Formats: sequence, C-alpha cells, structure tokens
Amino acid sequence: MLFGQDRDQMRRFYCAAWQSHRQGRPLEPLQQQIVAVIAQHPEYQSLLDDTERALGSEYLPETGETNPFLHMGMHLAIREQLGTDRPAGIRELYNRLLATCGDAHQLDHRIMDCLAEMIWRAQRNGTPPDESAYLACVRSLAANS
Repeated sequence: MLFGQDRDQMRRFYCAAWQSHRQGRPLEPLQQQIVAVIAQHPEYQSLLDDTERALGSEYLPETGETNPFLHMGMHLAIREQLGTDRPAGIRELYNRLLATCGDAHQLDHRIMDCLAEMIWRAQRNGTPPDESAYLACVRSLAANS
C-alpha cells in the first residue's frame, strides 16, 4: 500500500497533488490520477486547498458524512483494478456495464458499493477479500440497471 496506515501522509499527498495542479506544476503519474479524480469532485476541492483543514477533519460513520479521501481512494482503486484487470475479468465487465450506462463516474459510484461491501466483509470476517463475490456483485449491477 502506498501510504500504509499514515492517514495524514496520504491526505497531504492528495492536497499537494491538487495544489501542484492548481499552480500549473508538472505532476507525477500518481498525482495525475489523483488530480483527475479530484477534478470530478468539485465538492472536495476547497477542502484540498486547505491542508490543515484536510488533516484535521474527521468523518465518522455516525455523523453521516462521506469521507472524501476514502471516496476518492475508492475511485483510484477501481482505476487500478481496471488497469491491471484484477480481479481477472473486471475490465471486461466494467466495459460492458459502461456501454449500457454511458457514464464512467456514475458507474464507479455503483461499483464502489460492491467494493465497500467486499472490504467490510473481509474485515468483519478476518479473511482476504472475496474477489468472486465482488465480481458477482458487479455483475448484478447490470441486472439492476
């Protein structure tokens, strides 16, 4: 994992990538990916302009707020899955769903529910993520369109 368990380091990286982009500085490939996701989320951009606020913000489940860093990280995870086709078959499945949906950002959000469910179950059960259950969930999105 790129950042390990250091939440502040990860948040700083997001803020720095966004600030570099806004200042027109060259970006590394990972920064480019992060900036592309941030660009899709104008609601998070002011947070990323203020590193101290980003570092100090808490997003607790009981408050009902979406954690912007988790949300953007899931977008990046889906992009990584598509780039590596892992789990095997996710790229083809995604492209088929995209052909019917037509909106990659909306599709990512739908897939995030499957990804979150897989991660939650793995953590709850103390097991590795179940890629076959994840793919089955993503496949079911076609039926629910």
